[in-house]
Amino acid sequence: MRRALIILSIFTAVCTVVSCKKEKHQPSVNPPTKTVRFVLYTNEDFSKDEDTISFVATIRNNSGTINSHTIFDSTLATRRFKDIPGISNKLIFEKTVPDNGSVLTVGFIYTDRFGVGSHFDTVSTNEKLKVFEYPFQ
Repeated sequence: MRRALIILSIFTAVCTVVSCKKEKHQPSVNPPTKTVRFVLYTNEDFSKDEDTISFVATIRNNSGTINSHTIFDSTLATRRFKDIPGISNKLIFEKTVPDNGSVLTVGFIYTDRFGVGSHFDTVSTNEKLKVFEYPFQ
């Protein structure tokens, strides 16, 4: 009986030591990211053009492969041509996305009275910040 009590005490002590063992926490590591700064404006004089246009800002992953997919897309407010900002009032916004080491395709897709158009560029694997400037014409 005494032997069983000693074994039980040792077992309890081992369980207590193991359960109270402090774990070393690894420092928080932020996953790698890429940032795209979209810049939209026009150099043209559309001041009399009342027709409307819609822009979609988009970021796609693995461009040109069968596994290509859209990471981000955002439709900007529909506006009249005459309300597209000039160079002194550029529309600027940024989007940060996860970086899995692949090439990204970034761009604007626009829809107007003539149909659909687009302007794209790539973000290489080593670029962490891409400024995508599009002077709409």
